[in-house]
Amino acid sequence: MNRLSLQVTCPAPRAVWHEISQTDPLALVQQTPDWVEAICATGGYVDASRLYETSDGQQMILPMVRTQGLSRALSFEASFPAAWGYGGLLARQPLRPEHINLIFTELQARASLRTSIRPNPLNGVVWAAGWRPGVVKLPRVAHVLDLTGGFETVWAKRFDGKTRNQIRKAERAGLVVECDTTGRLLPVFYQLLEHSFERWGQQHHEPRALARWRGHQRDPLTKFQAIAAALGEGCRVWVAWHEGRPAASILVLQGANAHYTRGAMDKELAGPTVANDLLHHLAIQEACRAGCRAYHMGESGTSTALAHFKRRFGAAPHPYAEYRVEKLPFTTLDQRLRGAVKRMIGFKDA
Repeated sequence: MNRLSLQVTCPAPRAVWHEISQTDPLALVQQTPDWVEAICATGGYVDASRLYETSDGQQMILPMVRTQGLSRALSFEASFPAAWGYGGLLARQPLRPEHINLIFTELQARASLRTSIRPNPLNGVVWAAGWRPGVVKLPRVAHVLDLTGGFETVWAKRFDGKTRNQIRKAERAGLVVECDTTGRLLPVFYQLLEHSFERWGQQHHEPRALARWRGHQRDPLTKFQAIAAALGEGCRVWVAWHEGRPAASILVLQGANAHYTRGAMDKELAGPTVANDLLHHLAIQEACRAGCRAYHMGESGTSTALAHFKRRFGAAPHPYAEYRVEKLPFTTLDQRLRGAVKRMIGFKDA
């Protein structure tokens, strides 16, 4: 596809990484060295980030981790592991398909058993154009709210009428909202998240014990504590209280752009008070005030209800793909195994 040459440095030098993360207008907190440090702090992974320098003057960072304690030939590399958000490339100049193609070529030549990349959805088109045969593609869709023009524009032109009415209703409901950047409210957030594990399990016809176990495996409290410790003010826990009880909470990662990454609620309290709408309203307002260009609302999967909720705030769908470079057909085997387990327990997708 191109004749560019490539120089690779691993792990990526921190000074260059920080500089490029401040240059790339689409950069997310998850693509910074601090995020990789949080992943490694939870155990099981080491820094495998890569600095790519091409003969046309481009510099790119691929934030990545590798399974700890295994030889490279037996290891798994990820940008990032499941439930750790977006990775993908940061770039000093706008990405082009030939850059993506060159990096896929380099990754296919490496010894790792599998390398998985879940890029920033806003770069989805250029990643698709740079795809190489032999790289596994897993289609996904995420919703992102454009914050250009500031909050007045977002409120008037991107929030729909129902959302504005819901926010006004929430403001009359007597909710008290806190935003914490120290980790103090993480136990409150996690208490609500544990309730949500069970509710999500019921929606999918999943046994309660299995739902709680899967939730704790995917999102232990220690994970969020590591994130808060690594990111400081970049990790924002919003909690809405009703008559002294936590009704809803969201976790927003905020840097040059903002990413709503987790949400949880007490449905009996959050439903009547519309607490979730108020939390997103305030988080979006704060992101606009901080100069963020986008408010990522995360993947929506096949859930029409979740997609509709995000569209009410003006978030647009962005189809993209997760990519996997595999020496063995791990993805096919994993999909078959998951399908068999779902059929066995009667699991139903949203």
